[in-house]
Amino acid sequence: MSTPEIPREHADRWELHPLRGVRVTRITVDDRIVLALGPDWEVVLEAPAALSYETADALPPVRLHPESQDVAEALPLVGARVLSATASTSGTLSLVFDAGRHLTCPPDPSFEAWQVTGPSGWRFVALPGGELAAWSGLATEES
Repeated sequence: MSTPEIPREHADRWELHPLRGVRVTRITVDDRIVLALGPDWEVVLEAPAALSYETADALPPVRLHPESQDVAEALPLVGARVLSATASTSGTLSLVFDAGRHLTCPPDPSFEAWQVTGPSGWRFVALPGGELAAWSGLATEES
């Protein structure tokens, strides 16, 4: 029986391995952007984020502004599959989706810019000023 993948801590980042291969099933918008990833994970963006596309045209990144609901450019992410997800210890969230989409949310100096929550109590939060808080309800595991 295989062990389910869990997020892995490195010196400068957390690799959010359980998100790999998971599709965005729903996006909700109020004063935040909430991406439901499969049945178990959720990404909440409360600060401006950048959405870029790797294309031959090399278009500039689009800024998403949750507080003003200026997020229409994020809607095509519904159905997109996560290829990689990383939370840096400096508070930047990076998600790479299929079809060349990249979503990056840096920390905010004054408030929590984003959070990622999942099963077993996993929670990652970009703290004000550029730090990362990470915890889970799991017993301590060896890296």
